[in-house]
Amino acid sequence: MLDLITQSPFVEIALLLVLAAGVGFVGIMLQQPLIVSFIAVGLLVGPSALDLVRADAQITLLSQLGIAILLFLVGIKLDVKLIRSLGAVSLLTGLGQVAFTSIFGFLIGLALGLGAVTSLYVAIALTFSSTIIIVKLLSDKREIDSLHGQIALGFLIVQDIVVVLAMIVLSAIGIGASGEGQGSVPLVLVSGLGMVAVVILFVRYVANPLTERLAKAPELLLIFAIAMAAIFAAVGDLVGLGKEVGGLLAGVALASTPYRETISARLAPLRDFLLLFFFISLGSGLDLSLLGTHIWGAVIFSAFVLIGNPLIVLVIMGALGYRKRTGFLAGLTVAQISEFSLIFIAMGVTIGHVQEDALGLVTMVGLVTIAASTYMITYSHQLYSLFEPVLGLFERKTPHRDRQDDSANQAQRHQVIIFGLGRFGTAIGLRLQQRGIKVLGVDFNPAAARRWRELGLDTDFGDATDPEFVAELPLADAGWLVSTVPVHPTSLSHEDTRITLIQLARSAGYAGQIAVTSHHAAEIQRLLDSGADLVLEPFQDAADRATDILCGAEPTDRQAIAQIDDEEPGPA
Repeated sequence: MLDLITQSPFVEIALLLVLAAGVGFVGIMLQQPLIVSFIAVGLLVGPSALDLVRADAQITLLSQLGIAILLFLVGIKLDVKLIRSLGAVSLLTGLGQVAFTSIFGFLIGLALGLGAVTSLYVAIALTFSSTIIIVKLLSDKREIDSLHGQIALGFLIVQDIVVVLAMIVLSAIGIGASGEGQGSVPLVLVSGLGMVAVVILFVRYVANPLTERLAKAPELLLIFAIAMAAIFAAVGDLVGLGKEVGGLLAGVALASTPYRETISARLAPLRDFLLLFFFISLGSGLDLSLLGTHIWGAVIFSAFVLIGNPLIVLVIMGALGYRKRTGFLAGLTVAQISEFSLIFIAMGVTIGHVQEDALGLVTMVGLVTIAASTYMITYSHQLYSLFEPVLGLFERKTPHRDRQDDSANQAQRHQVIIFGLGRFGTAIGLRLQQRGIKVLGVDFNPAAARRWRELGLDTDFGDATDPEFVAELPLADAGWLVSTVPVHPTSLSHEDTRITLIQLARSAGYAGQIAVTSHHAAEIQRLLDSGADLVLEPFQDAADRATDILCGAEPTDRQAIAQIDDEEPGPA
């Protein structure tokens, strides 16, 4: 019966999605990230368990597209300006952890009898931590903007750079592995330099004006980003660099644009969906009987990642002058391996450098470390209280860096976030800036966002109804969220952007106050009932202020903001 059902690729994929949803639900009940559930689904549908996979070609295609988009999203985070701004702690901690894990992981592999090449592959795979999991857990705990959260994000960027280099090196090593002859090596190198040159020219002359035009149609911007990832991956594969390097270069090509955060946020659900098929493809080729041959190796490597990685971060940060608490909390974020670890080993299997049992070993380590570290990060403060008496060994007598970095971070924190950068939103932003209040503006209109940047105000391009985007905003230190986004009562859409924003902000853990704009008195109570703390009525408020001035109140000094009256007005 099962064979009859799986004769249709569509029915087979539908069954796989139902299974993934069920396993994912169990994972959520156990407070586990989706990656653990995806790996479990891959193993369940493999030949050693349910043996459901028949549509190999379709699943492989979706898997390859998922890897291209995953690497694209890594590349789009690698803005040159961001790399230059990495602090010493991020650089030293990131490189120190990579070096420590690689060296000792290699020695452990040799001691377990894995062989030099396999030990090297496994050791490098263990250096990667999952950015997806760490950002999600820190965001859920509202610690993404904390000092240890920012430091963790810094050395995750360093790890991403290592991922890029590792993929490029591995692709270069595998150039001649397919038996196409040595003559292909110079051709691939020339092709690679050509792709890099195209990226440089694209970034220099095309990226910003093109994406600004595309951003006027958000759906087209998303399609363009997917097309970039796919075509670069295809070209990379054709010239011998591999789909992974091609996807990375596509992301780098868009990394310097002001729309990268929006692209990243909108592609995240698609990435998660397609990654499911990567793990299904991975599991369908794994023989679970091979996992038992490395059970003790998996236990030892898992203990090494869970204990050794946080320890080296704690040591380095202590030496740099950070408090033991900051070092401990930051160190816990690297107590797992990532999806890139499995991709890296899978590339080694494809090239023929390592056997499938090495992939099974790393898969087991991934399951154990991701599952365990999720609880470690979730209950990090309780763990710190437990180990605090012995952590003094890793703290200098005068830990001075926390205070310095807290002061620096404080200067960057936004006290008010304004959604909708039209005339009303801009006027509010300029007046708040005059009073020394740090403001962040958000708009989905490229022209409005550019206008704010020209006025010297901090700006993010994004959609107030996008859950991923709202969750990634610096909400923790904002006292007010203000929505001046216009809502037209004649619109065919029944979605109220203001209410959606309120719900998304509260779901993301925002505990401050929210103000929204209304032009209709009849809807004020509905907005208040939906969670708004204040409803602004621009026309009524302006009339009240005008009446006060006519009755003798001192007028506001408008000289600094008069310039906006002569400019093209925004939508609100």
